[in-house]
Amino acid sequence: MIRVAVVDDQALVRMGLRALIETEPDTELVGEAADGLAGMELVRASVPDVVLMDIRMPALDGLGALRQITSDPALTCVRVIMLTTFELDEYVFEALAAGASGFVLKDGDPSELLTAVRVVSDGGSLLSPTVTRRVIEQFAGSPSRRTAPHPGIADLTEREREIVAWVATGRSNDEIAAALVLSPATVRTHVSRSMLKLRARDRAQLVVFAIESGCTIP
Repeated sequence: MIRVAVVDDQALVRMGLRALIETEPDTELVGEAADGLAGMELVRASVPDVVLMDIRMPALDGLGALRQITSDPALTCVRVIMLTTFELDEYVFEALAAGASGFVLKDGDPSELLTAVRVVSDGGSLLSPTVTRRVIEQFAGSPSRRTAPHPGIADLTEREREIVAWVATGRSNDEIAAALVLSPATVRTHVSRSMLKLRARDRAQLVVFAIESGCTIP
């Protein structure tokens, strides 16, 4: 059973998510909150598997709550999916850098949200190639966003660095394997090792580290 918490300041959105989650046999709603402060109380008390978090909220916004979750050792197992009205919210990159595992459009198909919950709860991340490309474009066009390369980049092997660069394009393991003429299992191994070396929470954060460190496809 996947335990889900909902944090959104719109009552209608919470009602819709509640109905969706409670009708599925493998998901359980552990609680809901209307702002970030109440959301943090809920998350700390229930320690859900997945939090569906709105970006813009009163008292404490989604980014602030996300940072509190990802920096709390007691909440290491909690994964956060950000809810947004636009495919590329202006805070998308900041949310990825802070440890968000993915994004879901509020007006998207309900099945996509449920897929996101299941993928993220299983340790994956939901970052579509479209969103990834736009994040890269926005990042490249904003010099002020560029930070120093991740210190762990130097510990990657040449092959690992190459695959991390491919991950940053938003491609799946199977797509990377086909491009490099490798087996998907080999790609998964390199991705897993790279995540360990860079201490990335998930694939989405690995994308951020790759972009920040200037990793590009040879």
